[in-house]
Amino acid sequence: MKPTLVILAAGLGSRYGGLKQLVPVGPDGSTIMDYTVYDALRAGFGRIVFVIRPDTEAAFRESVSHRFGRTIEVAYAHQRLDMLPAGFSVPPGRTKPWGTGHAVLAAAPLVSESFAVVNADDFYGADAFASLGAFLRDAEDDAPPVYAMVAYSLGATLTEGGSVSRGVCHCTEDGWLEKIVELTAVTKRGHGGEYSDESGQTRSLNADQPVSMNMWAFTRAFAGQLERAVVSFLRLHGTSNRLECYLPVVVGDLIQQGLARVKLLSGGNTWCGLTNPGDAERATEVIRALVRRGEYPPNLWS
Repeated sequence: MKPTLVILAAGLGSRYGGLKQLVPVGPDGSTIMDYTVYDALRAGFGRIVFVIRPDTEAAFRESVSHRFGRTIEVAYAHQRLDMLPAGFSVPPGRTKPWGTGHAVLAAAPLVSESFAVVNADDFYGADAFASLGAFLRDAEDDAPPVYAMVAYSLGATLTEGGSVSRGVCHCTEDGWLEKIVELTAVTKRGHGGEYSDESGQTRSLNADQPVSMNMWAFTRAFAGQLERAVVSFLRLHGTSNRLECYLPVVVGDLIQQGLARVKLLSGGNTWCGLTNPGDAERATEVIRALVRRGEYPPNLWS
């Protein structure tokens, strides 16, 4: 059975200032999501599940139907604040989504096979999807389960446009993820980056530091582990108006507890994304350069 690709597209776009998931970046008006689906098809994925907000479904359906809606099976999962396990409720005043871990859990009822997870506003490149597809074709239900992540060099994922969130990876010499530290405000400094720690002190990050761009591959075992992780998060932080259940944190906790292993995959060669308003210009330049080199057709779905 071909794996499914889960695309996280429910973000509010607060830094970007709008529905960045549908911003055109290709010469034919294609979005980053169009290139994601195109690369996923070439890598052997057989189905797409979009995680969206209910109020954006009409816009997504219109965009998909005009482009690749007849090329691959598409389903939609809604991420809602009140979509919580039994015994939990939304705290008064909370408007912020519950995070990427909760978003993947929203898609779980629509996924019955091995699957990958990516962000809608990140362009990952064909090589990254080829690595994910190859991993999932050979994935087995091991104990503990073996998952995978495509890592990128920090320096290749920072722009002058503003701060970004990055999952900083610590790995073994033979390519296994040991832990991942989620940093929510990393800015570009020279070829590398910097951030402020909990005490307010500025810390530097090397350009070649591997980071997670939320590009994961999971077997079916992950759904149950994720549900338990979200329940644990809500028990600790379910009354918070701002804390989120991040997918990299969930995976990192599983590693620390010996409940999963995560293999780092190659292929993280080209990246661009839409986080801040100025990022669209750079994303357009990156995509159009790839089109000129013949890596994508000028008219993606014609």
